[in-house]
Amino acid sequence: MEGMGDNTRNQAGVSRPLTTTATILGKKWHPLIVAELLEAGPLGFNDLKERVTGISDKVLSESLDDLEERDLVERTVLDDKPVRVEYSLTEWGEQLELVVTVMEEWGERYLAARDE
Repeated sequence: MEGMGDNTRNQAGVSRPLTTTATILGKKWHPLIVAELLEAGPLGFNDLKERVTGISDKVLSESLDDLEERDLVERTVLDDKPVRVEYSLTEWGEQLELVVTVMEEWGERYLAARDE
């Protein structure tokens, strides 16, 4: 994908798959946004903001723009009155389900072990 090269290439200019994934999902809110869209399906901005506890309007908007630019999220303008915008995962975004699920499971085990 174009536009991601700055952080995802090694010294020889070759893309690194792990670095690419970490660059996308390493951002604080990206995995949470993807997880909520996986769980709930398409959501409007305000519904998504309610589900992603603690995120500001600005950060949510910037995160959605970034995920859309990376072809993971699709923004659809609905012809309702008033006009609404809905966000959903693209095929590439849906393919992150396994990664996000494994991250969640690992986090649960890690936190449980630390609480012992």
